[in-house]
Amino acid sequence: MAFGAETISLAAGRKLYVEGAPADCAFVVARGEVALYRTVAGSQHIISVERRGSILGQFALIADGERLTGALAQSDVQVIRLGRSMFLKVLEEYPDLAVKLHSRITADLEAMLNRMAKVMGRLVEEE
Repeated sequence: MAFGAETISLAAGRKLYVEGAPADCAFVVARGEVALYRTVAGSQHIISVERRGSILGQFALIADGERLTGALAQSDVQVIRLGRSMFLKVLEEYPDLAVKLHSRITADLEAMLNRMAKVMGRLVEEE
């Protein structure tokens, strides 16, 4: 899928995207570490740290919406930006890939929701 995709490099501490921003693409971590976070009461709470091979914002490839988390470079990173239109063209040409990606996106969504529930549970306990 990397053909036709854009490569982006970010220095440690730079934001890749913020919560609530329009989601029009996904990112594959090619190098480095990216922290996914939620902001609660003005403080950033890290949900997970993603490494090489991780797909960030994959739901943007299949539906319009907003970013559920923010993404921050934990180290110097390189990511590959995958736009929705390019992604859909790839799926048309490689339908077997669509089945594999559907399974991965479903599993990633379940894992992310579980991590978010744990973080939110801890925050509620702190109040």
